[in-house]
Amino acid sequence: MKLVYQAVTDVGRKRKGNEDSLFVNPDQNLFVVADGMGGHAAGEVASRVAVESINEFVCLTSGDEEITWPFGLDQNMSYDGNRLKTAVRYANRKVLEAMKERSEYEGMATTVAAVLVDGEDANLAHVGDSRVYLYRDSELEQLTSDHSWVNEQLQSGIISPDQARGHPLRNVVTRALGGKPDLQVDMQLHKLRDGDLLLLCSDGLTTMVPDPEIARVLDESGSDVPKAAQGLVAEANSRGGEDNITVVVIRVQE
Repeated sequence: MKLVYQAVTDVGRKRKGNEDSLFVNPDQNLFVVADGMGGHAAGEVASRVAVESINEFVCLTSGDEEITWPFGLDQNMSYDGNRLKTAVRYANRKVLEAMKERSEYEGMATTVAAVLVDGEDANLAHVGDSRVYLYRDSELEQLTSDHSWVNEQLQSGIISPDQARGHPLRNVVTRALGGKPDLQVDMQLHKLRDGDLLLLCSDGLTTMVPDPEIARVLDESGSDVPKAAQGLVAEANSRGGEDNITVVVIRVQE
């Protein structure tokens, strides 16, 4: 499988700084989006440490050399699944270590959505409310489930989808890097097909642009991946751009 991608991050219309980070490593077929939280520059630090640490561990485990797996191996997952899951947990450790270095970093945290592709296998990891979508045969599917207070209420049937979209606590995440040392990472494995689009994004896109409109932008962009990525950011900004916006669009070609 050949991957054609475009990554874009934008400060948006309301924020002074960008606390989102992204990392693309085409040699490893690794794609990562992180949305930092915390006062001053701490959110930016948390997201940057996270994406760089994930890439560091994935690169470290790409060869045949013997390395120490800090959290052991999950026998129920592939080698690449273990690489990505451990990379996210390793990044969590690095964020926690960074918090101890400077008092102004106390309380910082970050979400992560990451994809590691091997042939037709797409390994997905996520923590928080950054998302991964699959656009296939003109249908958009959200692959990840937000670790957020609002999504928990939605899943329990306490609030409706319409209430969730405008809820004042919609940005409150219940799981993030920088929280607990023993981080739980949600993992998935998906088989890719020719023509598939994967979308990784921060909530700066999804809180502004409903899923049907995301699908419309992707549909109108056709096979033009840069147009799709830029179009999604432009759509979020046209609707107010209340947060930083980060997207990575990946097209699968045989």
